Amino acid sequence: MPGETIRNMEDFAAVSGISRPTVSKYFNDPDSVRPRTRERIEAALDQYDYRPNIYAVNQNRQHTKNIGIVVPFLSDPFFTEISRTIEALVIEAGFRPILLSSHGGQAQENENLESLRALKPAGVLFAPLGRASDKSAIETFSKHVPTVLFDSNLEGLGEAFIGSDNRSFVNQTVDYLCRSGSTPCFFEMATPANPNANKRRAAFIEAMDARGHDPRVHKIDGRGWAFEEIGRAGAHAAFDRGELMSGTVLCSNDRLAIGFLAAAYERGLRVGRTEGSDLRVASHDDHPFSRFTCPSLTTAAHDYDAVASHAVQALLELIEGGSLASARNETVYPARLVLRASA
Repeated sequence: MPGETIRNMEDFAAVSGISRPTVSKYFNDPDSVRPRTRERIEAALDQYDYRPNIYAVNQNRQHTKNIGIVVPFLSDPFFTEISRTIEALVIEAGFRPILLSSHGGQAQENENLESLRALKPAGVLFAPLGRASDKSAIETFSKHVPTVLFDSNLEGLGEAFIGSDNRSFVNQTVDYLCRSGSTPCFFEMATPANPNANKRRAAFIEAMDARGHDPRVHKIDGRGWAFEEIGRAGAHAAFDRGELMSGTVLCSNDRLAIGFLAAAYERGLRVGRTEGSDLRVASHDDHPFSRFTCPSLTTAAHDYDAVASHAVQALLELIEGGSLASARNETVYPARLVLRASA
């Protein structure tokens, strides 16, 4: 009713029937909205006796046109590929990307966040280390800077998470391997660096149980992000004990699988699906190098484009409107099975 006091911009958007991003856009720059929309907003301001917090609006204007992109390891071609796509989308939206690598370390990850906060970015797209991350530091950062997580989900942190459906990855590989040959065992690090690994192990156990098979999990030693060498050393240790010399091995990720393939080659073991092969090997991620291994690696592929574009869209919604349509929005995309020579 006329004269009613509205407490905040959310309430004003609701009663005026104008979207929150459009209202926010008007208060930052009235000329940025269509004339008819501007007239509606100004009429509603008079009707509901609402005036925005000018201090808060001015604070928003102090933010730059920079968008931070933080990844665990920029030298990892997986993160290079998805960062390249995100960068292009950020530039297309009229912002400037700032790409930072955490080099696998918590201290560097925290320093990246501190550096970005000092730059007053419009927002940040953040792929955290996972187990090694300082969750309290991330929580503090995301209270001051609009933050969307991608690739690795840290429950309750950031305004949204955009990533891949790990159950979809594992269900597709397990289903194919069980139908086409011997049942797989799961090859993973005993202390995985990335939280996706835990979800994939759980999905493997669930998928094998559902098919009436023994969910054999083979854990290898190793910490950190040098997955290829960890996979190679772990495979050699298993071969020394007479394990995994035949049958089917499903690796937690492609980088471990690349190390496993190297060890098999050094042992003179033939990997593939043709007659005379000793082992079948499959994995998850469709790492950019997986089609160039020898033999080429059967794997489940991320939808790089969908994850990148949706992450950028969610962050732009946050920047323009201050909130998402639903609290702690989470979106995951299914994998796509890629059959190659290794399985």
